Amino acid sequence: MALGTLRHRLSEMGPAWLAGAIAAGPATISALVAAGVGYGYDLLWVVVLSAPAGFVSVLLAARLGTLTEQGIVRTVEERLGRWWAWLLVLDAVVVAGIAQLLIMKGLADVSASLFGFDARLWGVLWAAVLAIGLAGGGYRVAELGAKAVVSGVVLVFVATLVVVPPDVGAAAAGLVPMTPPGAAVTVAGVLGGAVHITLITMHTYTTRARGWSADDYDLARFDAGASMLVAFGLYSLAIFLVVAGALGGQNVPPEAAAAAQALAPVAGPAAETLFLVGILGAAVSTLGGNTIVPPFLVADTLGWELSVSDDRYRALLAGTALVSAAGAFVGGNFIPLLVQALALGLAGTPFALALVLFLLYETPGRLPSRLLTAAGVILLGVTSVTAANSVRSTAMGLREGFALVPAFVVAFATVLGIATVALLGLFVRELVTGDRTARQPAD
Repeated sequence: MALGTLRHRLSEMGPAWLAGAIAAGPATISALVAAGVGYGYDLLWVVVLSAPAGFVSVLLAARLGTLTEQGIVRTVEERLGRWWAWLLVLDAVVVAGIAQLLIMKGLADVSASLFGFDARLWGVLWAAVLAIGLAGGGYRVAELGAKAVVSGVVLVFVATLVVVPPDVGAAAAGLVPMTPPGAAVTVAGVLGGAVHITLITMHTYTTRARGWSADDYDLARFDAGASMLVAFGLYSLAIFLVVAGALGGQNVPPEAAAAAQALAPVAGPAAETLFLVGILGAAVSTLGGNTIVPPFLVADTLGWELSVSDDRYRALLAGTALVSAAGAFVGGNFIPLLVQALALGLAGTPFALALVLFLLYETPGRLPSRLLTAAGVILLGVTSVTAANSVRSTAMGLREGFALVPAFVVAFATVLGIATVALLGLFVRELVTGDRTARQPAD
């Protein structure tokens, strides 16, 4: 690549970094901690897989966004109808809404641990800050500061990895794909941190906001590679390898205090505080992007202006932020709760991936390359199988007695699974009947 081209792409990239910032949130940290603490190096394979999987999902969204030059909800409504558009919105709103509550719980719990006072009070305060900042356009400063904090903590993980290298033999064995007993939800959580309906849907909007068109696809691909393959990949590997090497097999609970022990070789007595600060920064930087998702998709479906200049959108945005305070009143350890939220998110992701692949072949213009198509189909298969295993594990727990949350997860996944199969049937029917517009695949 010519030096001038490289400089141009480095200066122009950005949308995929927003996706990466959301992916590198407290839920992903929690999933990596749960995987490393609970199973040692055994789940290294899914951590390695998560970065390229996230890259493919973001690239598919970028391809659709630059091809249509509009958000995915509007494209779905135009090509498939309003019912399909609302189903996608419902999928994203449920997943993002539950994640919002549990991320706020993590932020409130960590704030209480660091600064004292009741976690519920912190939840209310942070929700007010979020509502005022997003509705007034001032939350950007908090996000930038939080991202700087997270970057610093990740560097400490990298330094720890250098000081205490991983067990190469055990790590190599962890590259063999296998799911230990009881690990299905954790596997879904790790993969769901990188391949998530929130990232897929919002990336079609952020590419549009940047003004990218089909001519900018190469830039979008470079952007996705630098963010998800390189930055997110290093982030995930560093955290997982440090935690798995320090705590794997020691039968310690997946809690923040225990996970902080992994940083002790570099941070010493400050390890727990440093880890909690990292969780706090990740939560603050992720909440901004996650809060926007439900109002953005609903507003686009209703035809509102996607800006705080529209009072209806601004009120919906502020209301979503304020409702998230309820997360601070949820009981339990936030780390396993966030892992379950990611597993639920993965259950809703195959439907979004299927929609993107369908739309790429239904929208006038150049078809996606055969390589991207193959990668997308493989990713759809992998996420579907992983999500199904997680849901099956959840369903087995219902045999011991009915519980509302597991029952909801099973019902939610079943509805979206049926919709995904129906979408596949629609695509096959159009292939057989020849209704699709004949186009040539891209090079």
